[in-house]
Amino acid sequence: MIIYHNPRCKKSRAGLAYLQEKGIEPEIIPYLKENALTHEKLDDLLKKMGKAPTEIIRTQEKEYKEHFKGHEYSRDEWIDILIAHPKLIQRPIITDGKQAVIGDPVEAIEVLL
Repeated sequence: MIIYHNPRCKKSRAGLAYLQEKGIEPEIIPYLKENALTHEKLDDLLKKMGKAPTEIIRTQEKEYKEHFKGHEYSRDEWIDILIAHPKLIQRPIITDGKQAVIGDPVEAIEVLL
């Protein structure tokens, strides 16, 4: 199990704690760090979630509102934007290698267990 984690985020910490309470010690990827996510990796995670890039954007972020809201981009362009601005990605993302979910609320993680 892998968790794309932001330790400063309450929801991300809750997702990690939920996994640990279930006896799972996931590989932790601090996705805000440079090169933690590639275009290919995020595209793969999106496919495993069955989501478009626009469905995992944190639209309440100031950066989104100022620079991206109301603009039309292709799937690949959105993925590149999210890689360049990982703070815009909802978190945490958890994957078992076959499926992936956004662990908010934490009960969403159950489908992987």
